[in-house]
Amino acid sequence: MSVFVKRFNNIAITDVPVVGGKNASLGEMYANLASKGIKVPDGFATTAEAFQYFLSYNNLHKPIGEQLAHLDKKHFSNLAVTGSRIRELVAGAALPGNLMDAIAGAYAVLGNNTDIAVAVRSSATAEDLPQASFAGQHESYLNVSGKGALLKAVKKCFASLYTDRAIKYREDNGFAHEKVSLSVGVQKMVRSDLASSGVVFTLEPESGFRNIIHISGVWGLGENIVQGAVTPDEFFVFKPTLLQRKNAIIKRKMGAKAKTMIYGSKVDATVVNIDTPVEKRRQFVLNDDEVTTIAGWANDIEAHYGKPMDIEWAKDGETNELFIIQARPETVHSQQNALVIKEYRILTKGKLLAQGEAIGSKLATGVARILKDPAEAYKLNEGEIVITDTTSPDWDPVLKKAAAIVTDKGGRTSHASIVARELGVPAVVGCAGATACIKDGALITVSCCEGETGFIYEGAATFEESLLDFTNVRKPVHTKVMLILADPDKAFKLSFYPNDGVGLLRIEFIITHAIQVHPMALARYNDLQDDALKKAIDAITDGYADKQQFFIDKLAEGVATIAAAFYPKEVIVRMSDFKTNEYANLIGGKYFEPAEENPMLGFRGASRYYNDLYKDGFAMECAAIKKVRDEMGFTNVKVMIPFCRTIDEGRKVLGVMKQHGLAQHVNSLQVYVMAEIPANIILATGFAAIFDGFSIGSNDLTQLTLGIDRDSAIISDLFSEENEAVKEMIAMMISKAKTAGSKVGLCGQAPSDFPAFAGFLVEHGIDSISFNPDALLKGTENILKAEGLLMVTH
Repeated sequence: MSVFVKRFNNIAITDVPVVGGKNASLGEMYANLASKGIKVPDGFATTAEAFQYFLSYNNLHKPIGEQLAHLDKKHFSNLAVTGSRIRELVAGAALPGNLMDAIAGAYAVLGNNTDIAVAVRSSATAEDLPQASFAGQHESYLNVSGKGALLKAVKKCFASLYTDRAIKYREDNGFAHEKVSLSVGVQKMVRSDLASSGVVFTLEPESGFRNIIHISGVWGLGENIVQGAVTPDEFFVFKPTLLQRKNAIIKRKMGAKAKTMIYGSKVDATVVNIDTPVEKRRQFVLNDDEVTTIAGWANDIEAHYGKPMDIEWAKDGETNELFIIQARPETVHSQQNALVIKEYRILTKGKLLAQGEAIGSKLATGVARILKDPAEAYKLNEGEIVITDTTSPDWDPVLKKAAAIVTDKGGRTSHASIVARELGVPAVVGCAGATACIKDGALITVSCCEGETGFIYEGAATFEESLLDFTNVRKPVHTKVMLILADPDKAFKLSFYPNDGVGLLRIEFIITHAIQVHPMALARYNDLQDDALKKAIDAITDGYADKQQFFIDKLAEGVATIAAAFYPKEVIVRMSDFKTNEYANLIGGKYFEPAEENPMLGFRGASRYYNDLYKDGFAMECAAIKKVRDEMGFTNVKVMIPFCRTIDEGRKVLGVMKQHGLAQHVNSLQVYVMAEIPANIILATGFAAIFDGFSIGSNDLTQLTLGIDRDSAIISDLFSEENEAVKEMIAMMISKAKTAGSKVGLCGQAPSDFPAFAGFLVEHGIDSISFNPDALLKGTENILKAEGLLMVTH
């Protein structure tokens, strides 16, 4: 090999100045990670010296420098003209004969003297550095065959160092143009046009949570996923249980995958986007074994580089082999301080116009500006909100002016998503119909602060903004501070809050949002007589012939997501505690729920679990928890039984759980009981004999101690956890639990609202207090004060 080319097996990560970040990384992996089974297609790269030689041979340094010297660096008004003139200079230049010979020779060796198809990719020598990704700034050419076509593609790559977006990117990031060279990577082609391809982040891309590997994928070539032209499939893999060889895929999301990019004619090696067949849209692009393989490789790549990585994968449709075709450092979350969080809370909002996937957790209000392509950049004013079908790297100079980004298409790893994260602005992607239903020039609010779903509201929403700084937050010594959670979409972000785990996971939210259907309607699906109901259930459970398995999988995914976010800290999952009127609101619920005068005191909690009216539903709940603990490896999950009226009922429920494979103390399973009925406290010693711990539910306990319907507005002023009778019950519960050697915690708002109440709990020796996330810091402060006072008085 000459000074102009280097084979991948002779390239290391230290060669970034020679072959750029992309090619240096490919060589590093090819040479060092094959022993771990990671497959990287073989190839070679032209060197920075080759590029500089090309410029010198054609006397291009001076004219290029003159063009760049006249660039309007304030408004970039002549950017398009400058870029075009430089690219014309490069296009009109000739490749030196000895450089052509070096490239042709390396190509012949790579293909064993046959004209194999290759991918030809640009790699800037300042590219893929931790502080700047350069992703998508330069051109790539796929399925290139033959020496002549390869040499043309190499020269096109050279010219792409001067695309408008690349020039602007270097200006924005402080790279001197003359100090950046262009290396060209030539790599054996992976026929992903016949299979699938995608992107991997070795952290959760929204929150930066480090224990997740996030894989996204589409049918065909990966350009669709980068451009955001389609909504991809997503897979979330948990690293610790992946290493334990458990079922580590904690969540799957099927994307629409409406288009598939394949190769066009062999003459010009162009690509075309075709409609994806319906059956393939309803099929995941990877099976579980393939997801696990890619996740394992990604984990090894991250370990090798010692930092979070952004990786591209491809599957060859001819051989069914998986390959890694690129890896670069992740450039957003790896540089952020996870202990400083800005939070937004909407107070009032206008009519909902559209919704899609939320990118980031911010909120922005501004004028909507509908743009068809980057050429319409002149229409966008600083601080307006870009509404478009999809974006590509050509949009980068435009998006710098935007307060938020909304796209009809795309997913979490699309170009629009990546740019939004880098710019620190909210984006809603995969927001189908946004360009049709949002009026150009209208005032709108883009909200990404309400979980995984992003919303577009009419008008200007009012909101509160707060800065949470956990950097110097001390945790109490004697009292665990835990969270009350329901929404899995918020779990990774909330895991950064100072906490000792989750004291109450309400699964009702998962059932309402992810499942939507009454459990018994799924269990008795074949017996349903309502055709319209069955049709609605079929639409929700698409892909599941076994409707019960749908419930089990979706509930398991929700619980596992929260268990992963807080692993290995304990996560206490309360089994379902809907009231009959709440269950009736689920799809199909009216056929399975009795009408009750007072659902709050009726058929709820433990009494449902062994009753013929619901026992099949509880069986599915148990199957989901068993899957989370035994198959997925989350033994940090504990179970809690709500509204258990008698000790005998407690034994009965434990027996039913055992029948369904959830045997207490097997695989270290602990089962808690809610202490929310006076009977639980009066007979606490008996309950302690069969359960492993207690969680005081202060709302129901107050209701039942004072005889107040907590839903009644008329007598709501009498409802208070600070009532002496309620406090006496709580003190008695803590005392009896301590005597029995059982753990006891409390879930509720009062310890954050009332410092004296927190002091009361600490003084009596409560083991843990669980707070809603927005009350955690205040609650922690109250506990710290109480512990400090306790130490002083004692």
